[in-house]
Amino acid sequence: MAERAVRTSRDGSGDQWRADVVRWAVFNVVCAGGSLGLAWLAPVVPLWAPARGAAVLLAVLVLPLAAVLVPVVSLRRVPRKQRKVAWQLVVPLAAGVALGLFGNHAGDRAALVERGEWTAAVVVSKDDSGTNYCDVRTVGGREISPSLSEGDGCEDWVEAGDTLRVRYDAAGVASPTSDRGGSSNAGLLAALFLSAAAMGTWGGVRQNRWDREYVSA
Repeated sequence: MAERAVRTSRDGSGDQWRADVVRWAVFNVVCAGGSLGLAWLAPVVPLWAPARGAAVLLAVLVLPLAAVLVPVVSLRRVPRKQRKVAWQLVVPLAAGVALGLFGNHAGDRAALVERGEWTAAVVVSKDDSGTNYCDVRTVGGREISPSLSEGDGCEDWVEAGDTLRVRYDAAGVASPTSDRGGSSNAGLLAALFLSAAAMGTWGGVRQNRWDREYVSA
């Protein structure tokens, strides 16, 4: 073991491994943090509608895919047909998508805490073809946007004409809710972030090792 450690130090592979760990750790922290941050900020700022859509797209799709595709592209010396993907990279992909989705929900809740208003809302129409969505208006006739989703109060028993008490965003960005408590999912978001960063780093280091082993083989 001691001889292997000395040999590793001499040939520079130990330094290379540490450099790989640092590089991929930074990369995966940026990807996971970007997914969470962009999704959370979109309703909190609030961003202009096109910018908000672009931010959510980056958070839910682009950054999670980058966490997988960039390590694969780093296999520069391995022929394309022989390239493979470390199983660890499945975690930052799935966790990144979840960070975008749950982060956006947490942003909605934060936005409602900051600028939300409680009101009695009348259900104008309901779409129950899949997940329930209710179009609601204040009793004074003001349209509330976006629609009320199933998890936030548009339950199966709700029908057009019913009156619900909801908290809505006067800016029309954050999704309304009838939930008085609300949940930021802070624990879940932290777990997803750490999983994405740790497993993504492990997977990226493995990809680099395969690239070097191919050359030395």
